[in-house]
Amino acid sequence: MSETEPEKKGWFARLRSRGAPASEPPRPVEPEIEKEAETPVSTPPTLSASGSTSEVLDARAAAEVEKEEQVEKKGWFARLRSLDTPASETPRPVEPDVEKAAETRISPPPSPANGSASEAPDTWAAAEVEKEEEVEKKGGWLSRLRAGLAKSTKRVTESITALFTKKKLDQQTLDDLEDVLIQADLGVTVASRLVGKLGKERFGKEVTDEEVRAAFADDIAEILQPVAMSLVIDRAKKPHVILVIGVNGSGKTTTIAKLANLYKSEGRKVMLAAGDTFRAAAVEQLKVWGDRAGVPVVAKGTGADAAGLAYEALEQARAEQYDVLLIDTAGRLHNKSNLMAELAKIVRVIRKLDPEAPHSCLLVLDATTGQNAHAQVETFKAMTPVDALVLTKLDGSAKGGVLVALAEKFKLPVVAIGVGEGIDDLRPFEARAFARGLMGLS
Repeated sequence: MSETEPEKKGWFARLRSRGAPASEPPRPVEPEIEKEAETPVSTPPTLSASGSTSEVLDARAAAEVEKEEQVEKKGWFARLRSLDTPASETPRPVEPDVEKAAETRISPPPSPANGSASEAPDTWAAAEVEKEEEVEKKGGWLSRLRAGLAKSTKRVTESITALFTKKKLDQQTLDDLEDVLIQADLGVTVASRLVGKLGKERFGKEVTDEEVRAAFADDIAEILQPVAMSLVIDRAKKPHVILVIGVNGSGKTTTIAKLANLYKSEGRKVMLAAGDTFRAAAVEQLKVWGDRAGVPVVAKGTGADAAGLAYEALEQARAEQYDVLLIDTAGRLHNKSNLMAELAKIVRVIRKLDPEAPHSCLLVLDATTGQNAHAQVETFKAMTPVDALVLTKLDGSAKGGVLVALAEKFKLPVVAIGVGEGIDDLRPFEARAFARGLMGLS
């Protein structure tokens, strides 16, 4: 080979010719991939006369392998983002929303086959947000129910917890448990039933206060389940007449407004009748609630005949094809026979227009009255066709257990419970949610 040939081959050729023996072919590049992957990737060395070409290529190959392995470790989201990430932009670190993932079941991300890679995470995120919002809506009422039962729950759970300083369930503890349940207004019959079953299953065994509360919650739910019914509106009735009764201050007027709001939200045509003509404030109060719910209110002046007003309201509701007519009545003590007789008169008068009216008669009970609610149910049932109960003011009472006693004794449907003054704070009664809430369980 002439001296001018190396010049023609260029600088790389001359470099190779100096570093490799003439009789030995160049070795193939075999980078130590596993060793290089374990160590941080450094900037590939620059090419200089002091290092061989094979060493440079080895370092570059190892760097590329390391980059690829790091991307692989970052997972699907990192690779997906890298598809749309400009070369000059550093990919953002993946920060999974751990809390949301715990609350909702995460389904596999959508394949980007039908859209761009950047659209896939957006679609998935939107779906997860929608799921989270649905969970929040479902959990909102349960949270308010637990908060509303806080006073009743505290009274029961603290007493039960205080009893379990011993490890085994003995007769003295069972007797004390029965006293706790009676004091929580569950009634003697219910208390005896719950404690008797617990003693039969766990007597002499080690038991914790949480196990006791869980057992009681299951038994209470079993008692309540048969009476947990929704108030069914008969679409064949035009209107379906609901008479709302109860003692002074039980929450009748606000209950009527909340029911009106509920039925209107279901697409029904609703009318209210201000039958509490003994109290001027009651008429104005119902008008305010009616305006808020967006439903008409039939009313007269203070002292007007309540039965006559109910009759006129029913006439109008029938003529205008209303779906529901809610009739308010004056609050009356259950032990005042003359006032109870007037209530019976309202029923007789509206039956002249519709022999089946009222189609539903709701007795509203104030939870704070405790065991006095039993006497109210018995007296009102004797004068009017009471066929369902509504329990209000659970948020202001430590006597929420009375609902269980009423369910066990009268077997009347409990169609709704109230845990606040808001127009949405009256909801259909759910046996298991109430039982577990009462016992301080989630």
